[in-house]
Amino acid sequence: MNCNNSQKTAINHFNGPALILAGPGSGKTFTITMRTKHLIDNYHVKPENILVVTFTKAAANEMKERFLRLMDGKKCAVTFGTFHSIFFTIIKYAYNYTVKDVLSEEEKRSIVRKLLELYDAMEDDENELTESVITEISRVKSDGIDIGNYYSKCLGDDTFRKIFSDYERYIRQRNKIDFDDMLVMCYELLSKRKDILSAWQKKFRYILIDEFQDINLIQYRVLRLLASPENNIFAVGDDDQSIYGFRGARPEIMKQFERDYKDMLKVVLDVNYRSKNEIIEASGRLISHNSERFAKAVKGENGNGGIVNIRCYENTAKENEAIIEEIRRYVAMGGDYRDIAIIYRTNMIPRALIEKAMEYNIPFVAKDIIPNIYEHFIFRHIKAYIDIALGSTKRSDYLAIINRPKRYISRDCIDRPEMSIERLRALYDDKRWVLDRLDKLEEDLKFLVDMNPFAAINYIRRSVGYDDYIREYAEYKKINVEELFDIIAQIQEASRDFNDYGEWFAHIEEYTRRIKEENDRNAFRENKDCVTFSTMHSAKGLEYDVVYIIDANEGITPHNKSVLDTDIEEERRMFYVAMTRAKRVLNISSAKERFNKKQEVSRFVREIEDKTDN
Repeated sequence: MNCNNSQKTAINHFNGPALILAGPGSGKTFTITMRTKHLIDNYHVKPENILVVTFTKAAANEMKERFLRLMDGKKCAVTFGTFHSIFFTIIKYAYNYTVKDVLSEEEKRSIVRKLLELYDAMEDDENELTESVITEISRVKSDGIDIGNYYSKCLGDDTFRKIFSDYERYIRQRNKIDFDDMLVMCYELLSKRKDILSAWQKKFRYILIDEFQDINLIQYRVLRLLASPENNIFAVGDDDQSIYGFRGARPEIMKQFERDYKDMLKVVLDVNYRSKNEIIEASGRLISHNSERFAKAVKGENGNGGIVNIRCYENTAKENEAIIEEIRRYVAMGGDYRDIAIIYRTNMIPRALIEKAMEYNIPFVAKDIIPNIYEHFIFRHIKAYIDIALGSTKRSDYLAIINRPKRYISRDCIDRPEMSIERLRALYDDKRWVLDRLDKLEEDLKFLVDMNPFAAINYIRRSVGYDDYIREYAEYKKINVEELFDIIAQIQEASRDFNDYGEWFAHIEEYTRRIKEENDRNAFRENKDCVTFSTMHSAKGLEYDVVYIIDANEGITPHNKSVLDTDIEEERRMFYVAMTRAKRVLNISSAKERFNKKQEVSRFVREIEDKTDN
């Protein structure tokens, strides 16, 4: 098989540590599998002494299949696995664990939800809050942080620490461990039991690591123990594609590797076999603005002829119309839907574009669950206002609106399955200031009856005071209020074309049905002729002839949560990953206006366009 010089150097490496910097489309999987074969065929290493480790089961299986094809299907005892599967194997033998002892992700969510409710910390965005708390629990464990020194981003520090301690106590009492415990326990076991460590060191004499840029601190520590004292550790990754900081990934560990193993071999896989030169050059201009990285001079193998289109539309509606029209034209001229990917920063971004794709019967597959904006807590509140105006007496509707904004009415007073303003008046007949608020609410509800949906949402926001509630809520939760206002604006904008509530609710019901169908079908569409919708995170490792990166605006990408230099660098790496998915055509689009608000083009676009030397 043909190899370039850099690949040959990496593949022929025998003993000692090596760091292989493998950029997009540089053949890293080929290099790892060929080097594994070379160890067996040329250096006569026993297959059972080789460990190839990566981050997902799918990646490990793919690596194994490609390796076995290289070996002509011959059985080989090389171990291919994920960090979690390898580490669980090590602690399983020491502590007699079985799979039943491992906490499932759903069990973990259930425990965290109950603890949030116990400490009265559960809010409207319960799913997002639950996931944030789970992520922070994982961060504390995987980075070995003392809980007393950890400051939560999603809860009050005392509340988070209590939830963390109760969570740990709960699973220990039931003799359960979670995925992070596997890593921590494995590190502790190998640190304390030299006999066990020695046995595994003899077993895994050669360790090859894929996606090394995604490693966290505890994983790195375990690998260093396992590889010692021979240090036959072959780390393959690209610091420019480290985009999982929220999971604890630390791209700086690649720099640490260079310091820890001063005698290491460093190889840059500097040939891109995926993209045309114009795309390689544009993405190189962008990523060169990151300071904490290994410098690389990447060359293309596919020559010139690539197209990089950078466009700015009047608004997101025009942006979506143009993209749909281009896709239809591309297919009409003989192209396939499967050639195309639409990539975005977060999965709330493409709602209107997905709706447009449905309208034009463009088949698509989503790499992430498509969120339904009509299941968001903000929509539930708005709909409850409208439903009560139209005659609803449901307790759940009254609970949804009564203190949004504050009317100082106790939830205990919403105590019957059927409620009414009159019932509340009777309970507060001695408090004139509460009655005044109830009078205002009743008057507002009467106004809503004859409005169209767009006007009703505007009235609920401005006159009823729902926007004031959102501001208070965002301040209390320490989150950016603009994110919530974007959700309201999306809901309001989506209602613009409907004349009455019945028409709008029928559309929402149909849209919800379609979204559920699309989410259910996605698992069966992987190899069908479909346009791919993907977040930047989920696009990693994929490639397409034509890529659209949409909504390249400040506040979206880089995300408005990103304020520190390290955050901006990770956001830039995400944009770089999105750009480098493109083989022939890369389209980057932004909008001057989004939900009637002026937008600024992303700094990343300006960096791509700036062709001066950096």
